[in-house]
Amino acid sequence: MSAEFDPTSVDLDSVDAAQVICYLNRGENDYNGQLGARISALFVILICSSAATFFPVIASRVRWIRVNIYIYLFARYFGAGVIVATAFIHLLDPAYDEIGPASCVGMTGHWADYSWCPAIVLTSIMGIFLMDFAAERYVDNKYGFAHNHQNVEDIITDHPGQDDEVAAGKSRSLTHNQLHSGDQDDAMHAAITSAQRQKDTPARSKKENESYNSDPENGKTSQTPSITEMEERSFQQQIAAFLILEFGVIFHSVIIGLNLGTTGDEFSTLYPVLVFHQSFEGLGIGARMSAIPFPKRYNWLPWFLCAGYGLTTPIAIAIGLGLRTTYNAGSFTANVVSGVLDALSAGILIYTGLVELLARDFLFNPDLTRSRNRLTFMIICVLLGAALMALLGKWA
Repeated sequence: MSAEFDPTSVDLDSVDAAQVICYLNRGENDYNGQLGARISALFVILICSSAATFFPVIASRVRWIRVNIYIYLFARYFGAGVIVATAFIHLLDPAYDEIGPASCVGMTGHWADYSWCPAIVLTSIMGIFLMDFAAERYVDNKYGFAHNHQNVEDIITDHPGQDDEVAAGKSRSLTHNQLHSGDQDDAMHAAITSAQRQKDTPARSKKENESYNSDPENGKTSQTPSITEMEERSFQQQIAAFLILEFGVIFHSVIIGLNLGTTGDEFSTLYPVLVFHQSFEGLGIGARMSAIPFPKRYNWLPWFLCAGYGLTTPIAIAIGLGLRTTYNAGSFTANVVSGVLDALSAGILIYTGLVELLARDFLFNPDLTRSRNRLTFMIICVLLGAALMALLGKWA
């Protein structure tokens, strides 16, 4: 801001709009004490967010735990709604406030030459798309085909996701186009399923099957891809997208923790809101992680990722408390860093939430249940998660 600017004497016809905006949006250190409550927030958020994150993973990996199918569906799809709402309400909107065209940063220097906030979001989305596409091609080239998702409901619930058709012995390994073709009579279903299986069988697997497909008198038995191979294939396809999702959420959590450790009069409102905020996000992270079949050599990874999310905000709060008398969340530099991170994270979560979580689960999922009650429940969970997270955006 120019040293010549005098806020007590402003000529609106000649004043530089950037000077006015920067003056109105200037920040100061707002810390006002309440150190004990801030320290308690560190532990409360650690416990609540970690518990919400670990629960779906424990349910999927501890074999004697079997949760009701609707409890798992609630965690999974409520979390999907939370992720989508976080992208738009908690990341995209603050990014515009921090580096958008109407902000102090967006009206200063080269930041004013272009609308950088949506450009960063677009770059982030395109980058995640290319990484996701590369992962798909890698799995396709290595294993012969992609899009093989293990039915996690059968693993962690006491009511596996089978509808009447499956119970009657009908496979539902149909593509998105086939599901929407209307050709669902028994004969057509059997023909399509057979063709799909032939298409999805890798060339080398076909050869392997042929080599083992002799009569029992010779002591040979037919062989299909092992469970280990299927898990490895599914893991490699899904883990990259999940890591991107978690890193996007973690970036956001760092900013949240810093602000909670240094904020002023808003602390009493932010404290309970952020407990729910981080717990809801943790539930979404954990539910998505529970659907990934981690190979045995990576048995430690889900626990590490859960702990990483649970510890991020408390560590950021601790850092904020260490800087509580000097950190200025409204400074130009803080706005640039926070705005860029929020824009990057918004792009990550927009792509992940809409493509990986909603589109793949509801539109392009050949194993989507045909139970109207279950589908209705899943949609309600998504909407509820998005609505509650959007409501929290009023305060945080």
